[in-house]
Amino acid sequence: MSLADWLQIVTWRDVLDIALVALVIYNLLLLIRGTRAVQVILGILFLVAASYLAGVADLVTLQQLLGNFILVLPLAIIVLFQHEIRHALASFGRNPLWGLGTHQQVESTISGIVTAATTLSDRRIGALIVIQRLEGLRNYIENGVEIDARVSYDLLINLFSPETPLHDGAVILQQDRIAAAACFLPLSLNPEISKDYGTRHRAALGISEEADALAVVVSEETGSISIAIGGELIRDLDSKSLRNALYKYLITDLGSLPEKQL
Repeated sequence: MSLADWLQIVTWRDVLDIALVALVIYNLLLLIRGTRAVQVILGILFLVAASYLAGVADLVTLQQLLGNFILVLPLAIIVLFQHEIRHALASFGRNPLWGLGTHQQVESTISGIVTAATTLSDRRIGALIVIQRLEGLRNYIENGVEIDARVSYDLLINLFSPETPLHDGAVILQQDRIAAAACFLPLSLNPEISKDYGTRHRAALGISEEADALAVVVSEETGSISIAIGGELIRDLDSKSLRNALYKYLITDLGSLPEKQL
């Protein structure tokens, strides 16, 4: 078939249809890249191929066993990929216009966070500051104490001071405001996390796995500053590298997550 014949058969609707399907598949591949879902999908493809080969070779028992597995495969995919599916649905519902506020507001918020984090680090006071990006954190805000005040250095320092009643738990920021303090966060269940990480670091990783939020952690033992985002921990930050990371994930690349290594 010549190119002219092919162009007569294919309509603009066919081209649009193929382009949209390719876009969906591409984004799904981006979603699972660097996660455990890659290995799970490879395992599923292997079982499907084995079932086909068992049918070709007329291996009745093996074919029946694998066939029963394939019947429940849709349910198994939902169970195995519930975390990835939740993130996919949340990402489809995002709107770039729902950002963190104006550029000036975000800069002011970043300055307050950096100054407070470095001061708490020097004083060896533990802290956990969670910054909402595109996905809402209402469930976690509601289990804390509502604050609803502008982000400021003085307020952050006071909230994490050991003698205050709200120093335990996390502070959650929405745009340029402190939404709540003393919030409880889910702990990461990743078995590969170092045993050296305490509750704050596990909570920071946990919230970064559940949502696209960014968490700033100050270690009470060492005073080191870290950032958790996308289930990854960026450690040993100084004021400059902390500011650069916050600019990257709150202004420059809002909505992006760090790439995970396979």
